[in-house]
Amino acid sequence: MHLPEQAMLLRVFIGESDKYLGKPLYEQIVFKARELNMAGATVLRGILGFGADSRMHTAKLLELSEDLPMVVEIVDTEEKINTLLPFIDEHVVEGLVTLEKMRVIKYRHSEPRKSM
Repeated sequence: MHLPEQAMLLRVFIGESDKYLGKPLYEQIVFKARELNMAGATVLRGILGFGADSRMHTAKLLELSEDLPMVVEIVDTEEKINTLLPFIDEHVVEGLVTLEKMRVIKYRHSEPRKSM
């Protein structure tokens, strides 16, 4: 797959306990992005954060949170990102969704190794 130099970065900030069809929402977003043949997605787990309700979420040992911040990042063309946005809009009930233009410097995968 080729990714043009000018692309978009979609970030979805949600909680670890957010669900869709009984499964983690962050996982379902990534699966949907793959189903739509998008360039790639990454989920990042935060160790500390707060959102619109100002409630702290932390991974400190004495205060283990079951709802740590999660960020799903997806890079692709604006057209491809737009195909995912209805799913995001429908299933992200709480959180933050951002979109920004970005410049792709390199997007490559390794070639399969040849058998000997």
